[in-house]
Amino acid sequence: MRIVAALGGNALLRRGQRADYAVQQENLRAAVAALAVLAGEHELVVVHGNGPQVGMLALESEADRLLARPYPLDVLVAETQGMIGYWLAAGLSTALPGRDVVGMLTRTVVNADDPAFARPVKFIGPGYSPTKARTLAAQHGWVLRRDGRRWRRVVASPEPVSIVELPVIARLAADGAVVIAGGGGGVPVAAGADGRLRGVEAVVDKDLTAALLACELKADALLLLTDVPAVQRDFGTPRAEPITRATVAELTALGLPDGSMGPKVEACRRFLAAGGEIAAIGAVHRAAELLAGTDGTRVHL
Repeated sequence: MRIVAALGGNALLRRGQRADYAVQQENLRAAVAALAVLAGEHELVVVHGNGPQVGMLALESEADRLLARPYPLDVLVAETQGMIGYWLAAGLSTALPGRDVVGMLTRTVVNADDPAFARPVKFIGPGYSPTKARTLAAQHGWVLRRDGRRWRRVVASPEPVSIVELPVIARLAADGAVVIAGGGGGVPVAAGADGRLRGVEAVVDKDLTAALLACELKADALLLLTDVPAVQRDFGTPRAEPITRATVAELTALGLPDGSMGPKVEACRRFLAAGGEIAAIGAVHRAAELLAGTDGTRVHL
């Protein structure tokens, strides 16, 4: 089978954890072990998130007094592609001796006039108390919204239209390489009046980019791997319970938030509507079980 697996940034840096190198490496080991099992039997393309990591880099850039202005988000997304892609490639190369593993710097084309630029919803960076959130909003002009019990920065997340490096990704996958592509949703670029692609201030949702890649690559399965075991009914309450199987309509009726599970359900819908066979959401360390349908949430039209 050909599988596109979307690894959430929160799977590498879980809620409340420090963004230390050692912490992310420990989480990475579990993710690599699960992905290696899939790659051992199937063609595999890995897309990774970067919400916590790109937010960390944005904070560092804002605080650097040696800079005339902070680095833009498209550059920071590219930095996270290099960092996380390097970690994943190194781990998978060790776990899969003799197998080609390639980290692909990937650009995602968006429309410059996408209405999402006026309605930021994509969470990046750490969580803050309400008081700290108000201070940051005043200092930097950021938009912050509640994410669970904490407040986090939100940025524009425009619709992915196409993947610039898609032909190369397809060739590598067809040759049997494990490809790491579309990291952080891809470096967001848009065509200017002269037709040239230029970076824009945004973070594309990695699940929607994964769905686009899965459709274009004619993948058999789309696995959305995160830090929770399944989509949950009444998430965050004492009544929370996992949902093992559901239609897109049933999950949509739950009113899942735009900044977390909502895009995952939409990614499943797009993939299934394009003829994909398997779409599932669940914990990264249970990736093989997600594919088999014995864990997580299996999504149907």
